[in-house]
Amino acid sequence: MEGKTQIQEAIKTQGDIVRRMKSEKASKEEDFDIAGQYDSMVPDAECLRIVHEILSELDLGDFRIKVNDRRILDGMFAVCGVPGDMFRTICSTVDKLDKMPWEDVKREMVNEKGLSEEAADKIGEYVSLQGGMDLAERLLQDQKMSGSKQACAGLSDIKLLFSYLQLFQVTNKMVFDLSLARGLDYYTGVIYEAVLFHAGIESCSTEVRNGSPADECVSVGSVAGGGRYDGLVGMFDPNGKKVPCVGVSIGIERIFSYMEQKAEALALKIRTTEVQVMVASAQKNLMEERLRLVTELWNAGIKAEVMYKRNPKLLSQLQHCEDSGIPLVAILGEQELKDGVVKLRVVATREEVDVSRAVLVDEIKRRTSEA
Repeated sequence: MEGKTQIQEAIKTQGDIVRRMKSEKASKEEDFDIAGQYDSMVPDAECLRIVHEILSELDLGDFRIKVNDRRILDGMFAVCGVPGDMFRTICSTVDKLDKMPWEDVKREMVNEKGLSEEAADKIGEYVSLQGGMDLAERLLQDQKMSGSKQACAGLSDIKLLFSYLQLFQVTNKMVFDLSLARGLDYYTGVIYEAVLFHAGIESCSTEVRNGSPADECVSVGSVAGGGRYDGLVGMFDPNGKKVPCVGVSIGIERIFSYMEQKAEALALKIRTTEVQVMVASAQKNLMEERLRLVTELWNAGIKAEVMYKRNPKLLSQLQHCEDSGIPLVAILGEQELKDGVVKLRVVATREEVDVSRAVLVDEIKRRTSEA
């Protein structure tokens, strides 16, 4: 009976974690994970390097990647006087600091969760801190934090992590942030979250925030998050084998949404196709000539398109290019066919130039490679 009860409890625990994971991934995300026994903080640093590379390449604007450690949080709660059975519920309240001012977070801790005001004030002193390796070194010398083995282990790993991040040349966007909590129970060590900031905010301070989670920065929202979860995979292994893991989820849907909003704000056209050139006709009865030309372009490796109508109006063909973001139009007319040329139109500027059929492929490739 005892064995049966243990199995039932394990199944219940696994079910709770799976439900939480599904809830966290309600929006469409892409994951990157590293599983296996490796030297401390090396795979963790690579995960952060990958997030930095993705957000930099997408040119989304200013961003910061917040880093913390669950052991530092638990050690902080302990030295601040939080009862052990309240760690998780207080952690979930701290996790709201990116959306609520400290006064509201403190009120929830004290009035709703039953934490003493003295303990809440001590927490407030720590969660207002941001920095880098220097902050980890300072906290290792802190009279209270240095008394927690958990906190010291986490702080030592943060120091090591930032040393690797320096080698990866990505510390310019990394912030050791003691307010970062990520309220999921399966995290066991380093945790991190990438946050975008509004356009126009040129830089974000990494110094003490004077009790506010965003004095100088206006957050657009989290677009990536993750951390170390060394105990999760082993729960699903029949022999309970421990498999250390670290990973990150990229919020693809949220990033796309932000890119669309940014494009609208800047009045930019979003390309909805990879087509490089539209083969169009200026007069009727030229469908065969359009098909002949589009075949030449396809055979040359150019992404081309024609309208599936025998006699489409030129205006409709040009409008389709503008709506879809197709950059070039190759226009055929009776005169062009006689002269052995194609009228090449740049959609953005409406500039038109006659190009010899013999060099059309090279001209299209030249123009699309410059775009």
